[in-house]
Amino acid sequence: MTENTRRDGLVSIGMLSQKTGVPVRTLRFYCDEGILQPHRSSGGHRLFDPVTTVDRVLLVRRLRGLGLSLTTIVGVLTDAVSITEAVAAERTALDTELGALRWRRASLVAVEDAPPMRRAARLALLATVHDRHTAYDGLVGFWRRVLAPLPSDMFDGFVGMNIPAPPTDPTPRQVVAYAELVTVTSDPAAAPAMSRQLWRPDPTGIHDKRELLTGVAEACAIAGPLVVGHVEPRPGAELDQFLAAHATARRERDTPRFRQRMLHGGNDTDPRIHRYWKLTTDITGETTAGAAHYWLYRALERATSPAAPVP
Repeated sequence: MTENTRRDGLVSIGMLSQKTGVPVRTLRFYCDEGILQPHRSSGGHRLFDPVTTVDRVLLVRRLRGLGLSLTTIVGVLTDAVSITEAVAAERTALDTELGALRWRRASLVAVEDAPPMRRAARLALLATVHDRHTAYDGLVGFWRRVLAPLPSDMFDGFVGMNIPAPPTDPTPRQVVAYAELVTVTSDPAAAPAMSRQLWRPDPTGIHDKRELLTGVAEACAIAGPLVVGHVEPRPGAELDQFLAAHATARRERDTPRFRQRMLHGGNDTDPRIHRYWKLTTDITGETTAGAAHYWLYRALERATSPAAPVP
């Protein structure tokens, strides 16, 4: 009686290979890795239960075909993780890998598309966002310095609305814009400039920064559609809301003198600020809070010109 036709129903490794289409050397490897638990004949040969082992080998083969690691597969076989969980984790990892490849491809095209005399500079620029996640963390750190000591929940809300995450499928232009955005925030003077625009003059006089940002955000939300509609800045409810937020946070009244202080204390014309928000628009394709903020500044400028007598 041969090893392939035992009365106990066990089959040899050769027969298991025929039933599953998996090479003998691979089956031996699975045994060595603990994925398969063979019986042993009196002569020391590996023997397998064809009912359970065939299904087990086919499952391993199919999961390997999807790219799952042997460690993950062992987790599935031991019920430490379900097939659904294992496949979902693999898909997530693949999405991350594909995102990195798309970013890399867009970067390569951006270098190719640059004029010959500018390719070296373009290459140096894109090196700043080689690790796009670290670049994003740098932008978050920039705003953390500007907005300190804002409560974490409000800061997280600001991050979600105003700090562009690296696009999952970027164009070469977006990759370049992101690199330039990182460069802008790397300028030591950028954070103080942005802070002056946000808090306006005398930030130490602000009693409640949370209240101020909430009011300013509401004013920007009202002004946003006007920016999109290319409406010229002009005095109105949007500007009143903006100034009321600043006045209330400082425990002051919205007077002509107060408006003059707001007009000249915000550093609104700093080119770094405009560059930041333009690049953000280029990346997201959406109107930014910065654009609405500048629209309100222009509205304030028109509201106070010609200057009225200051009491």
